[in-house]
Amino acid sequence: MQVRVFDPAMCCSTGICGTSVDPQLVRFAADLDWLKSQGVAVERFNLSQQPSAFAEDASVKSALETKGEAGLPLVKVDGEVKSSGTYPTRAELATWAGVQPPAPSLYTEAVAELVAIGAAIAGNCEPCFKFHYDKARKLGVSREDMMAAVTTAQAVKDAPAKTMTELAERYLRGEATAGVPLATLKVEATATTEACCTPAASEGSPKKKCC
Repeated sequence: MQVRVFDPAMCCSTGICGTSVDPQLVRFAADLDWLKSQGVAVERFNLSQQPSAFAEDASVKSALETKGEAGLPLVKVDGEVKSSGTYPTRAELATWAGVQPPAPSLYTEAVAELVAIGAAIAGNCEPCFKFHYDKARKLGVSREDMMAAVTTAQAVKDAPAKTMTELAERYLRGEATAGVPLATLKVEATATTEACCTPAASEGSPKKKCC
């Protein structure tokens, strides 16, 4: 099985270069890499770098004569034209090449925005939340789903804080060190506090450990 792709004029073999990259080209390049991993032979031709390949292929030459560059990209599978003027999806490539189509990804654009909303809550980032809330709303994500993402993120965020509070309470009640009087524990805690997370010691003074 052989897949040949005839691309319009691009700056490089994949078009994935420069400061403004077309997401469609990134997606298609990844789809072709996946197709290669399935044992399919893949070739790409760039109009600006390999014009002779376009002139020598009758189907491609005809498409250029009738449609111009609007007929590109053109995809052929075992010599048969399968698409012209648009980049096919991975599922389409898989079907044409006779390989098992990949399972649809659960990580949709809407899911990505829910993850971003959760991250904004975890990071206490107000502008991040507003930005991703707006994007999620435009994608049709329900307020209920966004609230579920917020609730989950807050629960994850609160868990370590709750654990640390419980740890502090156990120490302050003297439960963490059996047999050691609470008064002694308080002195040790004070000494530890003076040696951790404090400003750097001045030159000549004893060095202090810090988290």
